[in-house]
Amino acid sequence: MSVLEAGVLLDPGSESLRFLPEGPYPLDENRFSWVAIQHGASSSVGSVNIFDFRNGSNQTYELPGRPGFAFPTDRGNFVVGCERSVGIFNPSDRSWHPFVQGVDEQVSGTIINDGLVWDGNLIFGTKDLEFKTKKAGLYLWRRSDRQLIQLRNDQVCSNGKVILPREDGAVDLFDIDSPTRKVVAYRLDIESGRIDSEREVLDLRSETGVPDGMTMTLDGKSLIISLYNPEAAAYGRTIQVGLTSREVEQEWTTLGSPQATCPQWVMRDGKLALVITTAVEHMASSRRAASGTAGYLFQWSTGRPFDFATLRTLLPVFTEIS
Repeated sequence: MSVLEAGVLLDPGSESLRFLPEGPYPLDENRFSWVAIQHGASSSVGSVNIFDFRNGSNQTYELPGRPGFAFPTDRGNFVVGCERSVGIFNPSDRSWHPFVQGVDEQVSGTIINDGLVWDGNLIFGTKDLEFKTKKAGLYLWRRSDRQLIQLRNDQVCSNGKVILPREDGAVDLFDIDSPTRKVVAYRLDIESGRIDSEREVLDLRSETGVPDGMTMTLDGKSLIISLYNPEAAAYGRTIQVGLTSREVEQEWTTLGSPQATCPQWVMRDGKLALVITTAVEHMASSRRAASGTAGYLFQWSTGRPFDFATLRTLLPVFTEIS
């Protein structure tokens, strides 16, 4: 197993933006977005951010609530899961237009968390804000009829998600409910809006930290998972685990920032890079003082030339509804 040190890419510049960065996602060959889920422990808002490799700038666009995910659309906007709504956010005029509302309406104390785009559909989960009750939902927003379908109602903190197509026309949905410290998979039939019983893919209970965000190696053979370590540590860890071997094949460290939250592939000057977000959230003052880069964004460049069009097929934009 190789251990690679990810380098500092961005200090967001304030404790509010360092509090809970997640969800990096490629926009084009030199830009990516990320979400600040919450601007501090007592804040009720977050933001979409756009980082530009060419000049190192980061633009922040405050949202009307706390976002769980934000993905680019085919019209230069973002589809955002915010509080209990999903909608289109236009960064140019800061307008917000929900097209799904009332997510998790049968329970209280949850908000939308992680998600993904697949073949025009959205798959996302919610989280219990107290991180203790099995009441958070897992959802499919099905584009064909614009219906919101609840797949589960018994998660605590629905986090990293990855999809692989199956030969039978359905897909395998890989999913993390963070407190379980496991990755499970379901056969998801989007047309019928159903999943089968979960099957365990990875047991991460022997790893230090809680599994948070997740992506996949571009060959589809391994999962890359950031581990959120709430204890004092010199660095954070993001691990690559083989789907067949179930062994850790590689890890990336984030020096001075133990609470790694989310990994994702992006492009920089025509080359593939891995961006890892980290967080300040819940750090006591003593631990914060010892974690000088907490809440920073990190990167590791593969040095490998890559075609952005290929990356876009793996990490697609969302097609807006007319």
